[in-house]
Amino acid sequence: MTPLLGADCHAHVFNPTRFKYQTDEIYTPLACQEGTPDQFLTLLELHQLSHGLLVGAGPYGYDNSCLLDAIAQSNQRFKGIALLPNNVTEHEVERLAAGGIVGVRINLFNHGVSVLEDAEMPNLLAKIKAANWFAQIQYGKDQLVDALPILERAGVRVIIDHCGRPDLSRGIQQPGFQALLALGRNSNAVVKLSAVYRFSQQPYPYSDVEPYIQALVEAFTIERCVWASDWPFTRFDARMDYSPLLACLKRWFPDNNDRQTILCTNPARLFGFGQ
Repeated sequence: MTPLLGADCHAHVFNPTRFKYQTDEIYTPLACQEGTPDQFLTLLELHQLSHGLLVGAGPYGYDNSCLLDAIAQSNQRFKGIALLPNNVTEHEVERLAAGGIVGVRINLFNHGVSVLEDAEMPNLLAKIKAANWFAQIQYGKDQLVDALPILERAGVRVIIDHCGRPDLSRGIQQPGFQALLALGRNSNAVVKLSAVYRFSQQPYPYSDVEPYIQALVEAFTIERCVWASDWPFTRFDARMDYSPLLACLKRWFPDNNDRQTILCTNPARLFGFGQ
């Protein structure tokens, strides 16, 4: 087993030569936005990281074959967050758990809060809870305000993508971000300090996000924060590189012990890396 040096807790892998994209999905990555599992492992090694949490991606729909194959070939260096239909069976959940899946992504940002009101959503949330998985939520603006009561009633473990993707023009007091801070203070939810390039209104070093990062760490505490890159930066037209995003972590957390907590201790406890 590879020792845990640090984990990137949000990345996608694409391997269209082996796993064809679903033709009816909402987007297809550009060739420059594709990334194989081997390429991701190389990138981790070059940055002195060892493990990764892979997130199922739209081009594959509910087919998690590429994700499961990447995990199986990684020598326990990868875990996964799957995309699943609301009517998923218990047998399928057991199969995916055995393959290294630790959660399900629910994308409110793309599909709206109404997806949580689907008649079969209680089935999916119940399966997530029974498996002790995470419901990984991507949302934007104020969607969390309406989503939280549903998630709280379901009693699932929640992990939030990309700092909640706040609209920086609306300030920290915007309802969606305040709902996120309340979630951090009042539950055991986890937040990913990730993809700041997607909502910053400035170029690197994305200084305008720092008050939001500080507020998230205060609300969630450092023990419920993880870092992630969002590699290979899908659906983003500007050039993006890995190193500047990792450098943000060193600037936000100059203390090495704090960085170790976010990169190693928390991913090991939350996702089972290195165990």
